[in-house]
Amino acid sequence: MVRQSAAPEGVQTSIGDLGTPLAGVSFVVVDLETTGTSASRSRITEIGAVRVRDGRVTDEFTTLVDPGVLIPANITLLTGITQSMVATAPPLTRALPDLLAFLAAEPDTVLVAHNAAFDTGFLKAACEREGVEWPGYPVVDTLRLARAVLVRPEVHNHRLGTLAAYFGAPTTPNHRALDDARATVDVLNGLLARLAPLGVTSLEELRAVNKPPSRAQRARRHLAEDLPERPGVYVFTDARGASLYVGKSNNLRRRVATYFTAAESRRRIREMAGLVEGVTPIVCTTELEASVRELRIIAERKPPFNRRSRNPERASWVTLTPGALPRLSVVRVIKDDGAPYLGPYPSPRAAEEAREAILHALPLRQCTHTFTVEEVRGGGRSAGSAPLRVVPNGVKPCVLAQLGRCGAPCDGTESLTDYTAHADAARTAMTGDPAVVVDAITGRIGELSAELRYEEAAALRDRLSAFLRGARRAQRLAAIAAVPHLVATGPGPTGWETVVVRHGRLAASAVLSPGTDPAAFLSSLTATAERVPAGFGPVPNATAGETELVLDWLERPGTRLVEMEGEWTCPLRSAEAHTGMTHWAHGRASAQ
Repeated sequence: MVRQSAAPEGVQTSIGDLGTPLAGVSFVVVDLETTGTSASRSRITEIGAVRVRDGRVTDEFTTLVDPGVLIPANITLLTGITQSMVATAPPLTRALPDLLAFLAAEPDTVLVAHNAAFDTGFLKAACEREGVEWPGYPVVDTLRLARAVLVRPEVHNHRLGTLAAYFGAPTTPNHRALDDARATVDVLNGLLARLAPLGVTSLEELRAVNKPPSRAQRARRHLAEDLPERPGVYVFTDARGASLYVGKSNNLRRRVATYFTAAESRRRIREMAGLVEGVTPIVCTTELEASVRELRIIAERKPPFNRRSRNPERASWVTLTPGALPRLSVVRVIKDDGAPYLGPYPSPRAAEEAREAILHALPLRQCTHTFTVEEVRGGGRSAGSAPLRVVPNGVKPCVLAQLGRCGAPCDGTESLTDYTAHADAARTAMTGDPAVVVDAITGRIGELSAELRYEEAAALRDRLSAFLRGARRAQRLAAIAAVPHLVATGPGPTGWETVVVRHGRLAASAVLSPGTDPAAFLSSLTATAERVPAGFGPVPNATAGETELVLDWLERPGTRLVEMEGEWTCPLRSAEAHTGMTHWAHGRASAQ
C-alpha cells in the first residue's frame, strides 16, 4: 500500500443558495481495476484515488487488493495485474476501510470517476458485502461531462485515453488504478476550464450539466447581472412584456444566472431562453412569502413555460349536494351551500375514485333526478313534527337499486329517515372520522386478497387512498381557514421570520431583526396586514396550494405561535390518523 501526501490548501465553504464554489470543493478522483464487469460477481484488484482542490493534487492513495478469486487471463492481459502480484496484497476487509478513511479525511468530499457508475457500483457492492454503510458522497462523472461539452469533431470518442491526450495529460491511462486516476484528474481540470466561461462555477451547477448552453442562453447571461442577491420571485418576460416563466429563489441573481448556463438542461426552458428579453425581480422578506407570491403570479398570469400551478381553478372536489336526498358529485366550484367538500384533486378521475370509495361503503343514490319532500297527512303528530316522505314524481328505481347498491328512496322503498342516516354518515366521513369508509373497504380488500383477486383489491386500495388524501387535505385546509387571525414566528437566516395568516391566507410577512422592539414590530405588522374576510369552504380566500404552503411553514420545527383568534383544531379521529394508507397508491396518484 502506498500513500503520498501533500499539504491541503484552501477551505471548502457552503453558502446556501449560492451553491458550493468549485474552487473550494475537495474532489477525490477514483479508479478501480477488477476481475470483471459485474459488481455482484466480480471483485476489486486495485484501487487508486487522487484528492484535488482548486486544480491541484493534495493527496494520493493506492493499493493492490487480493480479490480472493482467480484473475481471468484476459484481465491480466488488459491490466498487467497477475495472481502473484495480489498474493501478498491486503484483502478487501483491510483495503476498504483504508479507502473510506482516505475519502473521509476532509469534509464534504465529492467523488469523481470516468464512467462513475462502474466504480461506485463496485464500491457500494463491496461495502454491502463487508457490512459497511456506503457514505453516499456526491458523484461527478467525467464521461457524462465530456459527452455534454465535447462534441465531434473535437474528439472522435469519449474514452479516457482519448480525453487525456486531448487535454495534454502527462500521464497516459494504462488500466492501472493510480495512473488512470491521475489521467482523470487532468481530464476533470480540462472540463472545468471549458465550463467556466459557460457560467458553471458551483458544484451544484456542475452536477446538473447535461449539454452545453445554447447560443441564445449565452447571449442572455447579462440579464442576471443587476439582480439583487435577495430572496424573492423572478419573472421572465418577452419583447412585449408578457410573462414567460415565474420562479422563486433564496438568491435571485444566482438562480436566474443558472438558466443561461450548461446547468440548465430542461428542453422547454432552453427553448424559453431564446424568447427572454427581460427579468423582473420581486424581492421578498421571507422564503414563505416568495413561495406564496410565486403561486399567486403563476395563477394570475398563467405563463406558458410553467407546467404546474397555472390553473388552480381546474381542481376537482367531491361534495355532498344539499337537499332532502343528498348525492355525491364531482365539482370544480365551491358554493356557499353548507355542503362538505373533499379535496382538492388534480383531476376529475382522482375525485371520481374518492367518490366511488364512499359509495362502496354507503348506499347513496347516484341518479340526478330531483325530488319533492312533503309531510305525511294524518300522521297524528303536532304541527311542525309530522313525518316526511319523498314524492317520486314518476321516477322508477334504477338498476343500482336492483343490485342492492341503492335503497331506492325515490319510490319509498327506503325511508327518508334511513337515507338521511346514510347521508349523515357520509358527511361525517368527509369532515371528521372516515372510519365507516376505511372499515368497509379494508374489510373487502381482505376478502378479495384471500380469494386471490388481487386486481380488484388493488382497485379498491386506490379508491380508499384517493378518498383519504382528499379528506386529509380538506380537513387541514378547513381547520386553518376557520382561524380569523394568527401570528407565528420562526428562526431564519437573518432574524425571526414572522407571518400573519388570516382565514388560511398569508396576510403579511416580515423579519424581526436583532435589536428591534418586538412589541412595536408586531403592532406594525398586524396593523398593515391584509384584511381577509371569512368566506366559505375549505379555501375561502386562497388557493389550496398557498394554504398548504402556510400550513407546512407553521408545522415545521421551531415555529412558535405568537397570537391567535378563534380555534385551530382538527377532528380527533380525522383522516390524518390514516396517513399511512394514503401512500398505498402513491406511484399511481403521482401520475394523475
